[in-house]
Amino acid sequence: MRQITEWGYPVAEVSQRLGVSSHSLYEWKNKFSLASGNQGSEQSEEIRQLKKELARVTEERDILKKATAYFTRDAK
Repeated sequence: MRQITEWGYPVAEVSQRLGVSSHSLYEWKNKFSLASGNQGSEQSEEIRQLKKELARVTEERDILKKATAYFTRDAK
């Protein structure tokens, strides 16, 4: 499948090389693209959640840095 989807070889050429009918390769390509689409949306959702969590943790870190600087300045 990578020969077709990622490397851009024509289905007819790949089917001849592998000894598989072009019809079968087209079916596999369609199934592969559907499976990849579902996985892609799951990854997009995970990335969105991770970015949200990163923003929260970054904000907490910045608050703690400021608090540390404030209290160490007063302690001197």
